[in-house]
Amino acid sequence: MILLLAVTCGVAVGNLYFPQAISPLIAAGLHVSPGSAALVVTAAQFGYATGIFLLVPLGDRFPHRPLIVVLLGVTGLGLLATGAAPGPGLLVGASVLVGVTTVVAQIITPMTAGMVAEDRRGAVVGTLLSGAIGGILLARTFGGTLGEWLGWRAPYLVAAVCALLSAVALGFVVPKTEPTSRQRYPALLAEALRLLRSEPDLRRSCFYQATIFAAFSAVWTAIALLVTGPRYGLGAQAVGLIALVSAATMFATPIAGRQVDRRGPDPVNLVTMIATIVSAAILTAGALGGALGLTGLTLGTLVMDVAMQSGMVANQARIFALRPEARSRLNTAYMTCAFLGGSAGSWLGTRAYTRLGWTGVCGLVAVLAALALGRHLAHRRRAVPEPDQRVR
Repeated sequence: MILLLAVTCGVAVGNLYFPQAISPLIAAGLHVSPGSAALVVTAAQFGYATGIFLLVPLGDRFPHRPLIVVLLGVTGLGLLATGAAPGPGLLVGASVLVGVTTVVAQIITPMTAGMVAEDRRGAVVGTLLSGAIGGILLARTFGGTLGEWLGWRAPYLVAAVCALLSAVALGFVVPKTEPTSRQRYPALLAEALRLLRSEPDLRRSCFYQATIFAAFSAVWTAIALLVTGPRYGLGAQAVGLIALVSAATMFATPIAGRQVDRRGPDPVNLVTMIATIVSAAILTAGALGGALGLTGLTLGTLVMDVAMQSGMVANQARIFALRPEARSRLNTAYMTCAFLGGSAGSWLGTRAYTRLGWTGVCGLVAVLAALALGRHLAHRRRAVPEPDQRVR
């Protein structure tokens, strides 16, 4: 069941990323500008952020099996509508619908965390995250290859079939669960904000992920500008090849999950923050150009990807242990903060590259990771009792 849930997470998350590879094909097929075609990607991302806030809390309000099946079913229908869209207007509207409902991975993760023993929670969360990472990494290759062969509509139609098949399979596999909340919908949405105010460990986890995800987003936003710019003069495919190396992250997150089960989330967070600073140092080699620069970019992004995703495992394991009856609402607050951090990182990364070049982006990454590290060390100091309070 865990394996099937991990694959479903990959199928769902991949719906946000394969349109990035086929937007030029959409532009040519619908005879619109590349900028207009790119609105499809923006629409899906906007829908996803909206879905996290509006739908993920329902994981505490309704039984998981029908909720997951309905969301996957609507996602499949939305993908069918997108693939059959006659013009850009309906295409963008259907993409918003797909983005809103494809948040099913953020419902599956807290559900599964509540189904396993506490000493296995980190490993299971790591496995689900590996599935999501696989979906992210393979989606662009899948979309681009299939789109080149059969046209831009084909990836949407195949993705629709995958979503609908997943809905049928999970309808038989997901065990029956009982809702953990009877709150009305407006109160359920407000609960995420209340939990942020009342749970220090949730705020801490949100800050950790927001800063590290911001660093991650800054790098991947700016690296396309660097690689396709005059220093390297390569095409967008080179960025895809660099990203493909990060497939190793799929194997790293279950290991991080086992370390969380064995040592707790805090030591894993510490390692990931230090690793992000190390990745910033490695990435500075990218300013050199040539083979040495590409090697630095590839190795640096790999270290950063592993650090960011491993930190995600640690943070989610921590927050899911806070309120077992409110895991979906906790995940809503956490993922909203993470995506806000990622959006800010993309904005900052672009401006750092424009004004200071690639070295400025690496400096930004180091500063963001240092902020997370400083917050973590401050928490550790407060957690250590005074000498006269320690057990002698």
